Amino acid sequence: MKVNAYTTLDLVDAVAKGHDFETEAFAVVNATADKKNPDCVELQFELDNMMEEHLPAHMEEIQLTPAQAREIAADLEKHAKRVEEAAESGEKTE
Repeated sequence: MKVNAYTTLDLVDAVAKGHDFETEAFAVVNATADKKNPDCVELQFELDNMMEEHLPAHMEEIQLTPAQAREIAADLEKHAKRVEEAAESGEKTE
């Protein structure tokens, strides 16, 4: 997956965690579906190649049904609202 005008989010902060490591990196995130005859929603993400020692360059992809994609979207909206409300009130989020 290339960072280009078609990527949903480019260069977001990410953390890769493993049994004996935790590394911060940039990542790209993309939500898409095939242009012709789509049969699922694809949620893709790729961490920057700075982490070669722990993770070789690769992309993760989750294939979701429309209902699953909507469920994730609803959860993202719910948590985004909580974070915004906490920021407005000066509370620390967990």
